[in-house]
Amino acid sequence: MPASAAGPADPVPDRDPGLQPERTRLAWRRTTLACTVVAVLAARQAIRGGGTAAASVAVAVVALVWLGFLAVAHRRVRALDTVRPRALPLSGAVATAVCTVLLALCAVAVMR
Repeated sequence: MPASAAGPADPVPDRDPGLQPERTRLAWRRTTLACTVVAVLAARQAIRGGGTAAASVAVAVVALVWLGFLAVAHRRVRALDTVRPRALPLSGAVATAVCTVLLALCAVAVMR
């Protein structure tokens, strides 16, 4: 018998997320750790490169991009703590992609 004929539909039960949110949380943590290593190595390379004004600007940009990525990752990890985690919003996905590209560009600039 269809749900409409039987009365109101049963409420959606809480889902058992299993290990998927935990794997996603660990992936965010690994990515954050990798970004931290990139930021530290970029700062180290810039400092060893002579400490010029351009190197100082590069270190500042890397630090800002790293902080932006850290904020997005932290927000996402916190969202995964709920029973039904929402999908990553488009703004969060774009921010993550922009931070990743900017870190790569800063790494290339510092290595020159």
